Amino acid sequence: MSYDLGKAVGHKSPDQPVSWTRKDILTYALGVGAKKNDLSLVYELDKAWTPLPTYPVVLGLKGDDTDVSLFASKLSADPVPGLPKLKSDRVVHATQSIAVLKDLPVASGPGWKLSGRICAVHENKSGIIIERESSLIDPHGTVYAKLFNSSFYLGAKANGDKFSKVIASAPQAKPIPKDRKPDWVIRDKTTPEQALIYRLSGDYNPLHIDPMVGKTLGFGDVILHGLSSFGFAARGLIQEVTKGDSRALKMFGVRFTSPVKPGDELETQAWEVGPGPNGTTEITFITKNVTSGKVALGNGVAFIKKAEKSKL
Repeated sequence: MSYDLGKAVGHKSPDQPVSWTRKDILTYALGVGAKKNDLSLVYELDKAWTPLPTYPVVLGLKGDDTDVSLFASKLSADPVPGLPKLKSDRVVHATQSIAVLKDLPVASGPGWKLSGRICAVHENKSGIIIERESSLIDPHGTVYAKLFNSSFYLGAKANGDKFSKVIASAPQAKPIPKDRKPDWVIRDKTTPEQALIYRLSGDYNPLHIDPMVGKTLGFGDVILHGLSSFGFAARGLIQEVTKGDSRALKMFGVRFTSPVKPGDELETQAWEVGPGPNGTTEITFITKNVTSGKVALGNGVAFIKKAEKSKL
């Protein structure tokens, strides 16, 4: 049987209701490593308190739930024209990015949604890659964030031929400069309980809490959510580049390259590589897992408004 993979590109998913509270914002900040001194992230009465701009990446799994949910219930059953049946137990979160268009309110209220479509499909000898574009939209139709993510279905086959069709994509990272040291080096350590905290933001995949599931899937134990590492790196860049101004991060994207285990130490190395759009600075970065010696986040790209230097 042959498949017309091109038919899948542009396919729109049903809109997904989403919501969050101040408590959700605080929980997310802890899940991506915020510390006791990060009062602008963890204390709702702090004058500078504001949501981390990467928070919307959790909403695809959280939806509008106010309690824990079964991970299996979140896996999409929406049939997509042109695609073969894909196995949810053979999928890897490959890339994630977010473009921040407006500052996120600390609580949503009713009427918010994620509106998404498939924006690219690729087939190669290793499997099938599905890329999705989603917009976070308020009750009045204003877009607050645009998200791109890709899922790699290992070993999946459609026609067995190389195929690629793209109608939209996230900004791509520039190469890391080879002739100079990083402009910023940020070290941070996850805790053995990191995944237990992060899962409360909506990703209840048992891989991140049940050691037997981790062993069965070949990881030897539980692993940390990739989006927790994603948040660690974003928070670190905000602290170092903007002196803690969360609103200065306008775009952030990575490729997930190797797993992190709760308790591992991370090191983000970042280079300024030129001007970005709308007065931002473009930054290329990688995040290394110091514990394993492997790169955990590759192809990192961020657009950030740098903190102004004091004139005194």
